[in-house]
Order: sequence, then structure tokens, then C-alpha cells
Amino acid sequence: MILLDPDLDPDPALASTTAKQTPASSHWTREKNLRLPTARTLSRFLTEAQSAVRLKGEVTVLLTTDVAIRKLNRQFRHKDKATDVLSFPAEGIGAEEIAGDLAISVPTALRQSVEQNHSLAVEVKVLILHGLLHLAGHDHEADAGQMARRERLLRAKLNLPQGLIERAARPKASALEPAKAPSKSAVLKGHGFSRAAKSQKKDRALAPEGCSPNPSQGSRKPQTSAPKRSAKR
Repeated sequence: MILLDPDLDPDPALASTTAKQTPASSHWTREKNLRLPTARTLSRFLTEAQSAVRLKGEVTVLLTTDVAIRKLNRQFRHKDKATDVLSFPAEGIGAEEIAGDLAISVPTALRQSVEQNHSLAVEVKVLILHGLLHLAGHDHEADAGQMARRERLLRAKLNLPQGLIERAARPKASALEPAKAPSKSAVLKGHGFSRAAKSQKKDRALAPEGCSPNPSQGSRKPQTSAPKRSAKR
């Protein structure tokens, strides 16, 4: 299920400084690349990606703002900053029917799509796939590279570009230059999801943003894909 935050700009391309600065000859293409995909398009991808991940149960994806995701990040991870995606795996009663929730900041995804020189639609799909892997129990902070390898295979299957884990191993690419592959000596710097403590406030935190999970369907705990500053998140 795809949910849109009512406070979210329905057309982020028009508000983008990058779009305004694009030459007239390529303005239409740039604007199209910066448009948010329809809920129907993302629902189809969610179904396809969930099948590829082999994740059973309902998944709700909330497309929201930097302000809202910063609030969630602060509440559940004590990090007072916006991030790209938060993951809430389902636990407890009803968890067999509910896989969990994802919250994605569209403004952050838009900035990252420009940095990576691909469309907003592609970036949102990359974030959905990364979040689904965490809902399935993967954790690249704690494993020995299994999640990175799994994500790499699934990205190839779903025709997606370089993922979040690989990006953390190299400098950010210019919006005007193609992304370069990381060197063998590149050091992976964080970009990990950590499992925050359980909170009874989660349902109330998501409710104002348009996602109201049923308490009887199990509690969920948040994770994030934002690059870490400390050894453990």
C-alpha cells in the first residue's frame, strides 16, 4: 500500500532549483525525471520487489516530507535530522500478516536522485528495495556482506542502479557526471540500519502522517538508511 503525506508537495519537480536552472532544450526531460511516480506505479513495483525479496505480508509505504521523517528519526533513533528511509518491521500478534512499514522522505530522495544522476522514480524504488530487505530481517551493519550481495542481485533483477550500501563507499557523484564505481581500497562508511528500542508511541507517531496501523497487528521498530557518524546506530 502506498500512502501520500497530505503535507507533501504533489509536484516536487516544479519546486526544484535544479529544474529551474536546466536549459530549455532539456527542461522537459529534467522535469519529468524529477516528478514523483503515481501511487499505482509504485504499488506495482512494491509487489514486484516484495516478491523478489520473498517477503510475505502487507507492506505500507508512506511518502512523506523531510520535516515528518526528521520527527520520526528523532523520536525513535534520537537523531535530530532528516533521512531518506525508515523501516518498521512488524512484531508480535498479527506479524505473520503484516511485514511492516516504510517511511520515505521525497525531498531527500529528490536530492539524492540529482546527485546520482537518475530519476526520482528510480531513487524511490531503490529506497523501497533497501527498506524491504530490512523488513525481511537483513542488517548490513551486523552481517558479513550478505545483505549487500543480496541487494546487488535484486537490483540487477529489478533493473535498478547502484544501491545505498555501495554509495557509502565512494564520494557523492556530481549531478552532471555519471557515478563511478568504488575502488577496492574504498572504505564502507556506515550507512547502516540499527534496531532502535521498542516504543509504544510508534503507532501515534505514524498516524498524523497518514499511516494508522492497528495495534492488534503487532508493534514495529524503526531502522534507518542514513549514513552513521558513530560506530553503531
